[in-house]
Amino acid sequence: MVLAGHAYAGAVIGALDQKPAFAAVAATNATINGLAKVFAEQGIRDGVQVNRIVPGAVITGLRKSLVGTGASTHMTVEESTEQFPEKAEMNRYGRPEEIPDLFVFMVSPPAKWMTGTSVRMDGGEIKEIKGIR
Repeated sequence: MVLAGHAYAGAVIGALDQKPAFAAVAATNATINGLAKVFAEQGIRDGVQVNRIVPGAVITGLRKSLVGTGASTHMTVEESTEQFPEKAEMNRYGRPEEIPDLFVFMVSPPAKWMTGTSVRMDGGEIKEIKGIR
Protein backbone atom coordinates (compact mmCIF):
# COMPACT_ATOMS: atom_id res chain seq x y z
CA MET A 1 0.00 0.00 0.00
CA VAL A 2 1.37 3.45 -0.88
CA LEU A 3 0.06 6.65 0.68
CA ALA A 4 1.66 10.03 -0.12
CA GLY A 5 5.31 9.07 0.29
CA HIS A 6 4.56 6.15 2.59
CA ALA A 7 4.52 2.46 1.67
CA TYR A 8 3.36 -0.28 3.99
CA ALA A 9 3.44 -4.05 3.81
CA GLY A 10 1.60 -6.39 6.10
CA ALA A 11 2.43 -9.92 7.12
CA VAL A 12 1.04 -12.11 9.82
CA ILE A 13 2.97 -13.29 12.83
CA GLY A 14 3.45 -16.73 11.19
CA ALA A 15 6.39 -15.25 9.29
CA LEU A 16 8.20 -14.68 12.59
CA ASP A 17 7.11 -17.73 14.57
CA GLN A 18 6.90 -20.57 12.06
CA LYS A 19 4.97 -23.76 12.81
CA PRO A 20 5.15 -26.92 10.65
CA ALA A 21 1.38 -27.02 10.07
CA PHE A 22 1.47 -23.54 8.54
CA ALA A 23 4.62 -23.79 6.39
CA ALA A 24 2.99 -22.32 3.26
CA VAL A 25 1.65 -19.33 5.19
CA ALA A 26 5.04 -18.77 6.84
CA ALA A 27 6.83 -18.93 3.47
CA THR A 28 4.40 -16.49 1.86
CA ASN A 29 4.69 -14.03 4.73
CA ALA A 30 8.47 -14.35 4.85
CA THR A 31 8.46 -13.32 1.17
CA ILE A 32 6.32 -10.27 2.00
CA ASN A 33 8.76 -9.39 4.78
CA GLY A 34 11.74 -9.70 2.43
CA LEU A 35 10.07 -7.49 -0.18
CA ALA A 36 9.28 -4.89 2.49
CA LYS A 37 12.97 -4.77 3.42
CA VAL A 38 14.03 -4.33 -0.20
CA PHE A 39 11.41 -1.63 -0.73
CA ALA A 40 12.60 0.14 2.44
CA GLU A 41 16.20 0.15 1.16
CA GLN A 42 15.06 1.69 -2.13
CA GLY A 43 12.60 3.99 -0.36
CA ILE A 44 15.37 5.60 1.69
CA ARG A 45 17.12 6.59 -1.53
CA ASP A 46 13.87 7.83 -3.10
CA GLY A 47 12.53 9.64 -0.02
CA VAL A 48 9.67 7.18 0.50
CA GLN A 49 8.95 5.93 3.99
CA VAL A 50 8.48 2.12 3.99
CA ASN A 51 7.41 0.17 7.07
CA ARG A 52 5.46 -2.96 7.79
CA ILE A 53 2.79 -3.96 10.27
CA VAL A 54 2.87 -7.55 11.51
CA PRO A 55 -0.42 -8.40 13.24
CA GLY A 56 -0.81 -11.39 15.49
CA ALA A 57 -3.97 -13.33 16.24
CA VAL A 58 -6.78 -11.03 15.14
CA ILE A 59 -10.25 -12.57 15.43
CA THR A 60 -11.66 -12.47 11.89
CA GLY A 61 -13.88 -14.81 9.91
CA LEU A 62 -10.80 -16.57 8.53
CA ARG A 63 -9.34 -17.02 12.02
CA LYS A 64 -12.65 -18.47 13.25
CA SER A 65 -12.72 -20.96 10.37
CA LEU A 66 -9.09 -21.99 11.01
CA VAL A 67 -9.83 -22.48 14.70
CA GLY A 68 -12.85 -24.57 13.69
CA THR A 69 -10.69 -26.74 11.44
CA GLY A 70 -8.10 -27.19 14.18
CA ALA A 71 -10.53 -27.85 17.01
CA SER A 72 -10.09 -31.32 18.40
CA THR A 73 -12.91 -33.83 18.59
CA HIS A 74 -12.96 -33.29 22.35
CA MET A 75 -13.85 -29.60 22.31
CA THR A 76 -16.13 -27.23 20.47
CA VAL A 77 -14.97 -24.44 18.17
CA GLU A 78 -16.03 -21.96 20.85
CA GLU A 79 -13.92 -23.73 23.49
CA SER A 80 -10.93 -23.88 21.16
CA THR A 81 -11.34 -20.18 20.32
CA GLU A 82 -11.51 -19.26 24.01
CA GLN A 83 -8.45 -21.35 24.93
CA PHE A 84 -6.05 -20.07 22.27
CA PRO A 85 -5.15 -16.72 23.88
CA GLU A 86 -4.34 -18.42 27.18
CA LYS A 87 -2.24 -21.10 25.48
CA ALA A 88 -0.41 -18.39 23.51
CA GLU A 89 0.09 -16.44 26.77
CA MET A 90 -1.93 -13.46 25.53
CA ASN A 91 -4.84 -11.84 27.31
CA ARG A 92 -7.13 -11.81 24.23
CA TYR A 93 -7.37 -11.85 20.45
CA GLY A 94 -6.81 -8.62 18.61
CA ARG A 95 -9.77 -6.90 16.95
CA PRO A 96 -9.73 -5.93 13.26
CA GLU A 97 -10.48 -2.29 14.10
CA GLU A 98 -7.28 -2.03 16.20
CA ILE A 99 -4.90 -2.46 13.24
CA PRO A 100 -5.87 0.81 11.46
CA ASP A 101 -5.06 2.73 14.65
CA LEU A 102 -1.41 1.71 14.26
CA PHE A 103 -1.48 2.50 10.55
CA VAL A 104 -2.82 6.01 11.27
CA PHE A 105 0.09 6.62 13.65
CA MET A 106 2.64 5.30 11.15
CA VAL A 107 1.55 7.83 8.49
CA SER A 108 1.33 10.72 10.96
CA PRO A 109 3.93 13.50 11.41
CA PRO A 110 5.33 12.02 14.68
CA ALA A 111 6.40 8.91 12.70
CA LYS A 112 8.08 10.80 9.83
CA TRP A 113 11.56 9.53 10.78
CA MET A 114 10.34 5.94 11.02
CA THR A 115 11.37 3.86 8.01
CA GLY A 116 12.49 0.30 7.41
CA THR A 117 10.69 -0.71 10.59
CA SER A 118 8.51 -3.70 11.40
CA VAL A 119 5.92 -3.10 14.07
CA ARG A 120 4.49 -6.23 15.58
CA MET A 121 1.02 -5.85 17.04
CA ASP A 122 0.32 -9.23 18.61
CA GLY A 123 -0.88 -8.81 22.19
CA GLY A 124 2.36 -10.35 23.46
CA GLU A 125 2.03 -13.57 21.44
CA ILE A 126 5.74 -13.37 20.65
CA LYS A 127 7.68 -11.86 23.51
CA GLU A 128 10.89 -10.20 22.45
CA ILE A 129 12.84 -7.49 24.21
CA LYS A 130 16.03 -6.09 22.65
CA GLY A 131 16.16 -8.90 20.08
CA ILE A 132 16.23 -11.66 22.71
CA ARG A 133 13.50 -14.28 22.64
